[in-house]
Amino acid sequence: MVAIARMHVIPRIRAALPTDDGALAALGARTFRATFGAQNTTQDMDAYVRAAFAREQMAAELADPDNHYLLAFAADAEPPIGYAKWRVGVIEPAVRGRRPVELQRLYVDPAAIGCGVGAALMRACLTATAAGGHDTLWLGVWERNARALAFYRRWGFAEVGEHVFRLGNDDQRDILMQRAVAG
Repeated sequence: MVAIARMHVIPRIRAALPTDDGALAALGARTFRATFGAQNTTQDMDAYVRAAFAREQMAAELADPDNHYLLAFAADAEPPIGYAKWRVGVIEPAVRGRRPVELQRLYVDPAAIGCGVGAALMRACLTATAAGGHDTLWLGVWERNARALAFYRRWGFAEVGEHVFRLGNDDQRDILMQRAVAG
């Protein structure tokens, strides 16, 4: 875990590289467990993390041109303290827009939550998706993740539907949200 002073951080953000697969796998597993571990069984968490955050899985996602990752770093420090992923080509029926793109993940190291890292990642995602010609950013967020729901509402996301997210053997309800991306 990264030690971050409890103040606003202006992170350095860059696109993930193929060589970031190990750091991304470690950060993804750590932040996912920190966010959802207390509310789910160990078995369901282990099954999901093993599949979603294996280094090989991260390498495959980084090589796929439909996936886009941004990494956030505290100044010139390593390893990354946050990341975001958006992907093209997957659209839920409730989502509207001419060229929607899914914000599939936005996670920050627990030590850096509340320091402005998530906001910096969101700004970078909005800029990058607009530059890519997308007009709508959408996401699914677990109905029991109050912190994330509040964060997305502050960023202008509105509820448009729901879908099922499978965590291990547990089907969970995600709220679908979307917002316009300024071009």
